[in-house]
Amino acid sequence: MSAPASATHPGGQQAAGAGAAAFDLGAAWRLNPKVAVRPEPFGALLYHFGTRKLSFLKNTTVVGIVQTLQDFPDADSALTAAGIDAAARPLYVQALTALADSGMIIRLQEPAQ
Repeated sequence: MSAPASATHPGGQQAAGAGAAAFDLGAAWRLNPKVAVRPEPFGALLYHFGTRKLSFLKNTTVVGIVQTLQDFPDADSALTAAGIDAAARPLYVQALTALADSGMIIRLQEPAQ
């Protein structure tokens, strides 16, 4: 992953970042239906059939969060359910931001691209 990106927390506060588009923790997200997840010993490979991008998830907790995002009303609830505490949360928000920026995850109401 690269430099941390901005994130909007449910209360509307901005987390400091490198200027990427804000990731809304208060929004509902899902895995893009054009993305296939292939489990691997290190985590998973994500392949986007529309853009032909490949992403490596090297953390099984992130894999679990991504695969269950659609089961929660918002990303913040998904992180809480995965047991992500306040100290670790910025790293997971950074990972979700990168996945959203690359179109691997999309807002629940967004059409797949």
